[in-house]
Amino acid sequence: MAPLKAGDAFPEGVTFTYVPYTEEKADVKACGVPISYDASKQFRDKKVVLFSVPGAFTPTCTVSHLPGYLEHLPDLKKKGVDIVAVLAYNDPWVMAAWGKASGVKGDDILFFSDSDTNFSKANAWVLGERSGRYALIFDHGRVIYSEVEPGKEVTVSGADAVLAKL
Repeated sequence: MAPLKAGDAFPEGVTFTYVPYTEEKADVKACGVPISYDASKQFRDKKVVLFSVPGAFTPTCTVSHLPGYLEHLPDLKKKGVDIVAVLAYNDPWVMAAWGKASGVKGDDILFFSDSDTNFSKANAWVLGERSGRYALIFDHGRVIYSEVEPGKEVTVSGADAVLAKL
């Protein structure tokens, strides 16, 4: 598959894994049960922001990338975004713990695992064996924004850049 670009349809057969947030498992050390998330189906009729990071709990991802989305979550929702999700190669338990440690509750931001980096590899958006740093906006199954970071900084994949394209 060629890398997704503006105008493309979101591909069929894309699934991620995640641990849904529950109050009973709200403690960062509590483990929930990972489930499969059919992104192809769930993204079809929604406006979605999906951003990818090389790894949960890593310095740039935790200090620079995720906080922008936490801060601008109300702005994203005002622009009609139904789903905000972050993707990394980490397993679903690490992703869930990262969300909890970052103060995310409910489904404000979904923390997806692409543990085999299948989605990132299919789009040639990897850093070694990890997911690359990129952002995508989908509107009812169509890509309207697709940018991969050109360097180590958070620029085109950050919340400010995404908001500017909504």
